[in-house]
Amino acid sequence: MHFDERDEGEYRIYSGALESRLGDGFIAAVVVQQVRGIRREAYRDESLACGHRWERAEDALSYALGKGREVVRTEQHRRAG
Repeated sequence: MHFDERDEGEYRIYSGALESRLGDGFIAAVVVQQVRGIRREAYRDESLACGHRWERAEDALSYALGKGREVVRTEQHRRAG
């Protein structure tokens, strides 16, 4: 398992690359939490891209982080509107 976390404005993105049960790559996972104001989980997906398996953990982490940033942008836009 490989994990990373990043702060993006009012949110924290937890990204992960989990070894596939079949041992043939890594599955991307992400959790986005609002950390300022009322703390809440904004998004969670433990099997991104329908469980697609990446050959390298770094690629799965990168995909998960990108998805997390997309969620943050959507949340910020929704809250601003």
